[in-house]
Amino acid sequence: MAKVAILGAGLGGVACAYEMKKKLGAAHQVTLVGSSPYFEFTPSNPWVAVGWRKPEQTRVELAGPLADKDVRWLPKVVQAIDAANSKLLLQDGTEEPYDYLAITTGPKLAFDEVPGLGPNGHTVSICTQAHALAAWEQYQEFVKNPGPIVVGAAGSASCFGPAYEMAMILDTDLRRRKIRDKVPMTYVTSEPYIGHMGLGGVGDSKGLMESTLRQRHIQWVTNAKVTSVEPGTVHAAEHNDDGTVRKEHKLPFKFAMILPAFKGVDAVAAVPDLCNPRGFVLIDEHQRSKKYRNIFSAGVCVAIPPVEVTPVPTGAPKTGFMIESMVHAICENVAADIAGSAAEARGTWNAICLADFGDTGAAFVALPQIPPRNVTWAREGKWVHLAKVAFEKYFLRKVQTGSITPVYEKYVLKTLGIEALKQ
Repeated sequence: MAKVAILGAGLGGVACAYEMKKKLGAAHQVTLVGSSPYFEFTPSNPWVAVGWRKPEQTRVELAGPLADKDVRWLPKVVQAIDAANSKLLLQDGTEEPYDYLAITTGPKLAFDEVPGLGPNGHTVSICTQAHALAAWEQYQEFVKNPGPIVVGAAGSASCFGPAYEMAMILDTDLRRRKIRDKVPMTYVTSEPYIGHMGLGGVGDSKGLMESTLRQRHIQWVTNAKVTSVEPGTVHAAEHNDDGTVRKEHKLPFKFAMILPAFKGVDAVAAVPDLCNPRGFVLIDEHQRSKKYRNIFSAGVCVAIPPVEVTPVPTGAPKTGFMIESMVHAICENVAADIAGSAAEARGTWNAICLADFGDTGAAFVALPQIPPRNVTWAREGKWVHLAKVAFEKYFLRKVQTGSITPVYEKYVLKTLGIEALKQ
């Protein structure tokens, strides 16, 4: 019997656990290890931050669904990985041996790289459900006495979609409250231009997103590195294309949400020769560690080079469809290895994004993510907002019933009406 451990119970980990168990069957043990009893649907966090959702509406308690699928569940924190001896060292002092390990932890949030950034500083976050709930608590006080808002992404950030969503959702909510006229808004970002999104743009995303910000009276500062945050002030250095500083900005705020850069989580980053200097797992084209043949990895925690060099560093995003394809490749390759066959499956690494703007939205498709591309597609409209609301319910139901993959292929591509574009 092979023991397969999956570390991290987010999108990648839960999908991997369900698919791995289905593929390997009762003859092998699949164990999912996560630090929370819940699966949290992270794309809903901007809605939680403005009170449109409650946390219990956007999460699933995992014990029951995993038991139904005969997946062993360990809701424990991993203190370290002993890769040389193939075992996990848990925070409670116990050990968990494995024959194969899939690392799907997601990132460590590097708020500490910018003084004053994050929930322990002076800005809110939507990176986790707990962060979003804390943001909602601050937002309730903000609307009683409104003022300037700053939203954006720090230098080396690799996830820009939620920042755009947060800005638009705040705009929509403030208009509904009839206080938008009291709230100057600024979007500050490390992107070289609006709509870059760490992807080098998708179609005419630059024009589309600039037009959307103008219509919503949201100012912007691009090529910006947030250097520090003080109470009520975001300090950001705007750069020229050659990397020199063009202008220093002091952006006032009464409410601010700035996405941080990502790093690898400590237990993963500490494994010798497993990761790059930022702590992201180095993998080959089959999602396999370049150092340890029985370790695989998928999702935000893997090392992917930037799409292009930018004056202020920007990372490449890992969207749900890409993560789904990575997970599928891992399951195929682990099954092949157990059977004594060569691991040949590869993830497609395509990017698909449904960005909600509160009362409308935009959809982006980049196949593959890194240019030049076979497909570049961007559209906007109220249908995107409606599609994302429906997708939230659809996805959570799939988690509850233990049948996640291939949810993006079946739902998102079908919703967009572009199945023929899929590689």
